[in-house]
Amino acid sequence: MKPVTLGLEPSFGFGDRIGNATPGHVAAMQEAGQSIQAIYPQQSIREMTRTKRSPQQVMQDALNGAHSAGWTGKIGADADHLKTPEDVNVTAEVGFTFFTIDPSDDVDAQADDYSEAELRTKFAAAQDDAPWFAAYCNQTISLPNGTQIDLNEEACMRAAVKYGRAIRRAISLAKHIQSVQEQANREFEIELSVDETDQPTTLAEHYIIADQCLQNGMKLVSLAPRFIGHFEKGVDYIGDVNQLEKSLADHAAVARLLGPYKLSLHSGSDKISMYTPFAKATQGCFHVKTAGTSYLEAVRVAARHNEDLFRRIIEFSRSRFDTDKATYHLSATLDSVAPASEIRSLDELEQLYLEKWENVPQGKGFTLPGRQILHCTFGSVLTDPELGAELKATLNEHLDTYTAVLADHFARHLSALNAGM
Repeated sequence: MKPVTLGLEPSFGFGDRIGNATPGHVAAMQEAGQSIQAIYPQQSIREMTRTKRSPQQVMQDALNGAHSAGWTGKIGADADHLKTPEDVNVTAEVGFTFFTIDPSDDVDAQADDYSEAELRTKFAAAQDDAPWFAAYCNQTISLPNGTQIDLNEEACMRAAVKYGRAIRRAISLAKHIQSVQEQANREFEIELSVDETDQPTTLAEHYIIADQCLQNGMKLVSLAPRFIGHFEKGVDYIGDVNQLEKSLADHAAVARLLGPYKLSLHSGSDKISMYTPFAKATQGCFHVKTAGTSYLEAVRVAARHNEDLFRRIIEFSRSRFDTDKATYHLSATLDSVAPASEIRSLDELEQLYLEKWENVPQGKGFTLPGRQILHCTFGSVLTDPELGAELKATLNEHLDTYTAVLADHFARHLSALNAGM
């Protein structure tokens, strides 16, 4: 098996932080049909660091798992959240084809809060990072769906301050990707991620970012804006889905006008309530990225077959939560869910820390703090000499259960997306 580029076909990324989830991912794809293309090897550099896995291990585990499960379709391979040329080099070398650029370190996350005076001061210092400013300032862009983007002076200044350096970083890294892949005569495509901010990406910002990337030759196949609402890890979308649907339609119209390229949904795990509107708004031109939810299903296997391990993982995760949550946007607190020692019923404990679909209202992700505590502490658990080894041994012993719970879990994701196509 050899990963390929997927172009504008709708796609779904299955991150696997342990190495044996792919058979379950394949089972979900086989159940849902192949109207959506699969990306099985998918891992960010940050995740590889936390789980102590190499790009080669990620690639081989996913390809071997797909082969053993009888997969015969296309396979994409996503080198996620790339920040440096070195990140590109180590992932390109082992055959990744879909390169996700993450320039978030160069985004000014406070830009939306600056007063006019502060904004002008910041802009004066940022003009070298935004040579494109005059070309956009005071323009009006009409989108195919009738929405108009007002590129007034303030909107363009905020875009320059917020994303100017990030755009330059992204273009530079894209050129490196192109050079590496072309020298090796390998296919490639690029996704740009600008979603890792507290504040949503405006239509003006989306337009300028994408237009600049395309004008500078980026092989842009997918772009992940920061959409409105809340995209917390491990839970459903938090926000007004009706308002989101209108916003999605506008962002999709930008992508059709400039590209076309796919809209990408990061932190896509468990965002079931927005999947159908997302697929509908993009007219099937989308990518969805998941990762941590497969780890949570691994912990569910422990709950089903090794209660003592499940309880120890919960207590260990609670001890690590305040440290490990630093890189995540979460509502959960330790006080919002009881420790395992206070819950006698295994069924109740699974409900509190892993949820059960039939008992969780859509759009109410904030009611699942236990799930978030487990989600963000995956690296600490998997690299703990005792817990990590025992969890992996439990999964290997009960691989049929792991495959079954993953198939059920992701069939729900894929079915919701298919309903919008």
